[in-house]
Amino acid sequence: MDDLQRVLDEAAIQRVLVQYSRGVDRGDEALIAAVYWPDATDDHGAYKGSGQGFAPYVVKALNAHALATQHSIANVSIELSGPVAHVESYVLARHVVRRDARLVLETFAGRYVDRFEKRGGEWRIAHRQVVLDWSKIEPIPAEYPGDAFEHGQRSRADASYRR
Repeated sequence: MDDLQRVLDEAAIQRVLVQYSRGVDRGDEALIAAVYWPDATDDHGAYKGSGQGFAPYVVKALNAHALATQHSIANVSIELSGPVAHVESYVLARHVVRRDARLVLETFAGRYVDRFEKRGGEWRIAHRQVVLDWSKIEPIPAEYPGDAFEHGQRSRADASYRR
């Protein structure tokens, strides 16, 4: 594999990872489902099943549970082997939720251990295993005074969809 193709493949895989996070944080089932091959599997702890089936599951769960979410991807390690890539990505997922009339922040620090496959020139996830490294739940004593800012939406009403 030449260096240019390696860079192109790694960039394509990174785009898939970002698309997944954006889909989860915006509650966009189509964006989430599109990162998985139709025969992909996902092991997300409480959810074990098809990758594309995870999309409606997670959107429904987060819409019922979280006021806001943010998933950040870091430390992406990609091992390419022809049309297969073994990818480990660190994830920091934060969820603002209301518990007993109080706001709390749920923080999940873990990793996505993925097998990507390139089919028809396109990279998508063939299998995802989510690994928990640590987590924390803490009260939110006060929020940033954000009245002047537009607030993010967990839907296509979010500012990022306006073009």
